[in-house]
Amino acid sequence: MAERRDAAGRERGRARSEGRTHRGAQAPSARRRTGDPARRAAFDVLREVDGSDAYANLVLPPLLRTRGITGRDAAFATELAYGTLRMRGTYDAVVGLVSDRPVERIDPPLLDVLRLGVHQLLGMRVPAHAAVSETVALARSAVGAGPAQMVNAVLRKVAATPSDAWLERVAEAAGEDETERLAAVHAHPGWVVRALRQALAADGRDVAELADLLAADNRAPAVTLVARPGLAERDAVVASAPGARPGAWTQTAVVLDGGNPLDVPGVREGTVGVQDEGSQLVALALAAVPIDPPAQDGGERWLDLCAGPGGKAALLGALGAGIGAHVVANEVAEHRVRLVRQSVQAVAPAVDVRHGDGRRAGDDEPATYDRVLVDAPCTGLGALRRRPESRWRRAPADLGPLGTLQRDLLAAALDAVRPGGVVAYVTCSPHVAETVLTVRDVLKRRGDVEQLDAREAVRAVAGEDVPLGPGPHVQLWPHVHGTDAMHLTLLRRTS
Repeated sequence: MAERRDAAGRERGRARSEGRTHRGAQAPSARRRTGDPARRAAFDVLREVDGSDAYANLVLPPLLRTRGITGRDAAFATELAYGTLRMRGTYDAVVGLVSDRPVERIDPPLLDVLRLGVHQLLGMRVPAHAAVSETVALARSAVGAGPAQMVNAVLRKVAATPSDAWLERVAEAAGEDETERLAAVHAHPGWVVRALRQALAADGRDVAELADLLAADNRAPAVTLVARPGLAERDAVVASAPGARPGAWTQTAVVLDGGNPLDVPGVREGTVGVQDEGSQLVALALAAVPIDPPAQDGGERWLDLCAGPGGKAALLGALGAGIGAHVVANEVAEHRVRLVRQSVQAVAPAVDVRHGDGRRAGDDEPATYDRVLVDAPCTGLGALRRRPESRWRRAPADLGPLGTLQRDLLAAALDAVRPGGVVAYVTCSPHVAETVLTVRDVLKRRGDVEQLDAREAVRAVAGEDVPLGPGPHVQLWPHVHGTDAMHLTLLRRTS
């Protein structure tokens, strides 16, 4: 049930180190009343995520810095917050089986405390006495003494049954429908499970892989770096970070064994960035496709139509700088424009950052660019490992407005690319409504576009051994490739 961690040593270490900086001079009795800072930080992250639609990966790091929570306590808080968010659905089912109150009638702050306690018991192997007592202390300080009594009663019941037995009980409670059972056990909404099954089938994969895919979504991903070409060498980055290793598919990816990526030389300067290897692969594949005919002036023009937060724009900028290509990075949201500027700081001369609506690109600059990347806004169902809260925020109703936007952006990109140029349509979602169906609908309206076999471009980057479906699109999978579930379609404008 999610990633597990033996925290027994941490609990024993606490008893030997009452003077640790972040706890100050609190007496043990006071700590039991107020809870410890790591658990409080995780609780506050859950409340912020629920109350303001914030993302945990943006809320937690500054919160830990502000409160001076570092080292093992920071790692504990991170695992507790992210793991609880991932497995929320399963933990709600567990709470529902032992509570005398329906889950939907439990106040949200109290429910978050219960979820944190259940994750410690079932997902982290924190000793039961520590998980219960510390979570009850958190409840007293965060939601009051009365609710703390309920927390104590619920968690003691949960602690009395092993994790595997709880999964069996949750599956039984979900009924006979296989989708609902998978949804309950793997903490995904039912509609997401159905969408992922359909996406596997559309990619020519065995739908029996569905459980493995759901399990992969619930494993915390390793941090992956990109060594931007011409600015950093992958092997040098690997050598600079203890336990680091090369990525599986690209010559730019470095996988970290742990630690703070900001401690890796080059990250603060922007010559090295944090970027999923799947994200790197689709950008590298776009750059690998031959342009036919080649640019007449010797220097290609590339457009990143939806550039925020800037990782792909920075990689394209580094690639372009090496061959004399110039990149325009366009972003519609002003706050994300600032993120793009930060991301491309090391390749700034090769990248022109613009603020504008990508849907106007074809009208404003028709037949202008040699290569266009459309990294379209989507549900993000391919990045649930990194943003676990997304699965609980998204709904099938989101697909309609997003689909309209995706089609408009792809049509604009095809107008903005010159004849012979290439458009890469990319989503961080495998949902067929956001991938193959979007492309099909746009192509129906045009007679000047051909779909390329994206597998050829990906193999040119990743090698012949990369496992791919029947094409012509490429769909990456966390349980197969170890990346986010990135989709790539390549289109050439013919006239």
